[in-house]
Amino acid sequence: MIKVASYNIHKGIGLDRRRDPARILEVLREIDADIIALQEADRRFGAKTCVIPLHILDEHSPWKAISFGLRAGSMGWHGNVLLIRKESMLMDCEAIHLPTLEPRGAVMADVRSGGTPIRVVGMHLDLSGLWRRRQAHAILSHVDSCSIRRPTVLMGDLNEWSAHGGCLRDFGRAYGFAATGPSFHVRRPVARLDRIMVSSELRVVECGVHHSATARKASDHLPIWASLEVV
Repeated sequence: MIKVASYNIHKGIGLDRRRDPARILEVLREIDADIIALQEADRRFGAKTCVIPLHILDEHSPWKAISFGLRAGSMGWHGNVLLIRKESMLMDCEAIHLPTLEPRGAVMADVRSGGTPIRVVGMHLDLSGLWRRRQAHAILSHVDSCSIRRPTVLMGDLNEWSAHGGCLRDFGRAYGFAATGPSFHVRRPVARLDRIMVSSELRVVECGVHHSATARKASDHLPIWASLEVV
């Protein structure tokens, strides 16, 4: 059994307009997932450094950030970060460059978690429906081109407001969706912008939206999670 989670942390800025990385870590500890995809995990301006300082992650959490080596001071790529447990083995990782008019990207890693090798893709797609579909196609093509096939999880903020159309139709041809529920906006969650999608080698055992008191203050999105098993 592997537990995964996805969380748009809104650059660490909560509903009180304070940037509080400790509060984000508190939410992540509540969920206690094995693999976590974060979005908007870098500051917006300047050097675009990571919202959660690496030493705080190291000293106050059971996770480590996968380094993609693309930008000094950043955990991931265009705000996309993958966290794995410190005892997990990183087998491979790379950034996925997406077609876009604004800074967007995705990240991919092969991880051995609890003895099970799994491929994970974290993403934050465009606000434009046309570019979202192009980006979905780029991600799917990139995963399909990998020489080694593994059980695969795609997760992140898809920015897709439709229930079944747009990029959801593209992803749905090869992946199943975890029925996590609406996660945006945190004040009144009505939109399923955040999604967890799994390949046919994985089964969703349990899933949901994390509604703790801290999560309702820490970001404008609620985190989503799913427990998975290999079939």
